Amino acid sequence: MQKKNVHVNQPDWVSAAIIYQIFPDRFRRSGQVALHQSLSFLPWESEPLQKGFQGGDLYGIIENLDYLQGFGINCIYLTPIFSSAANHRYHSYDYFQVDPILGGNLALEALIEALHAREMRIVLDGVFNHCGRGFWAFHHLLENGEMSPYKDWFSIHNWPLIPYPSKGEDCGYSCWWNDPALPKFNHSNPAVCNYLLDVASFWIDKGIDGWRLDVPDEVDIDFWIKFRERIKSVNPQIWIVGEIWGDARTWLNDNIFDGVMNYRLGWSTLSWAAKNFLNRSYQNPLYPIDILDTKSLISIWETTLSWYTSEVNCSLMNLLDSHDLPRALNTLKGDISALKISLLILFLHQGAPCIYYGTETGLDGYNDPMCREPFPWEKEWNVDLRAYINSLSAFRLQFLDFVRTGLKWSSFGEDGLQGISSKKDEKSSEHKETILIWINRSRKSWLEIPTSLSKPCFLLGKFDLSSKKLAPQSAVIFSDSFC
Repeated sequence: MQKKNVHVNQPDWVSAAIIYQIFPDRFRRSGQVALHQSLSFLPWESEPLQKGFQGGDLYGIIENLDYLQGFGINCIYLTPIFSSAANHRYHSYDYFQVDPILGGNLALEALIEALHAREMRIVLDGVFNHCGRGFWAFHHLLENGEMSPYKDWFSIHNWPLIPYPSKGEDCGYSCWWNDPALPKFNHSNPAVCNYLLDVASFWIDKGIDGWRLDVPDEVDIDFWIKFRERIKSVNPQIWIVGEIWGDARTWLNDNIFDGVMNYRLGWSTLSWAAKNFLNRSYQNPLYPIDILDTKSLISIWETTLSWYTSEVNCSLMNLLDSHDLPRALNTLKGDISALKISLLILFLHQGAPCIYYGTETGLDGYNDPMCREPFPWEKEWNVDLRAYINSLSAFRLQFLDFVRTGLKWSSFGEDGLQGISSKKDEKSSEHKETILIWINRSRKSWLEIPTSLSKPCFLLGKFDLSSKKLAPQSAVIFSDSFC
């Protein structure tokens, strides 16, 4: 096992964050962007497509901050917002300009101000591995070929460049996953690194609270070392969270990122909560949806947590789904009870829970692009989970010290999961407070709970106080001090 180093400049706010991930084009169209009057958008309720825009903008987010705070959200994470010719905006052509369709730089400044006025935070998506074909330096190459002074900004292996190659034709340059729409930066060029570091610092100066880093495992680690040094010098409380789907010790134990997106918690939780009622059509070795028994689930969690320090575990972004995955409710075959169990587990772990937009309404799209549906503002919702998510948020913040310490999990019968966390008196080191958690995933069987405590702190589903039995697909939490 790799040696775990002492972590410095870890943001102290992350474990108290309740994050809401927004795909900006699909969240809300405000009507406040003057440019929209001359543009053509897809109808808002139309099916999500790879191409085309539905016209969501940043003012639409500002207008709905009351809505988000109403169920406990105190931080938003936006997928890319910089100028781009793609609705997902991972094809950026200007990193210093917020896409005009989103409202431009003024809209982001207004959003940051509105969030901070509410003591909410914002994390942006940093796509520093590649850009779009329209990126100004790459455009220079296309116009000037080998005579361009920017030719060393990219990895070129064949001239002339063919940005729109025919099937089987070589585009002539390195690109992300062989997609010619995404030229890969040459990070061995100091000018490229300086440009990207300037971008990161610029938006921190504007007030953002964190960077989520896209495909960072495809970028030289030396760049990330410089990245951390640069942005932490601007603001030590900036959160650096990488999109690493598996073992991230290389980036975390050497104090390069603060945390990563904890996909392992997501796929294992859904796989357990669904039991046999699981949609396994999505195939991804880094997100292996498959039936799990309780002991296997706990083993996955313990292995993941053992890789990192406690400080790092408290800086993970925990999620069930995202714009890159089938929605959790799709994986759970529409089972709302299993989704509630999964959300409860999400909120009980160290790190910050992240809810993908529309989860509270029961959106259930399959993989990209179907998981990027427009928010159903004018449509009847499948379910309304806002009150439930708000109760999870309130419980988590009330018992945050226990969550930060971490729970010890154990199996309890075939379908039961037990969690326990204790605090000790600092002076005597004796037991001071404890929380006890039981979760029953069974759809048929009641689970008898061995506890003398009679008043739950939190209840999902049904619990018979007289017999101390927990109903199917239910959960109960006790505390010997607070309840």
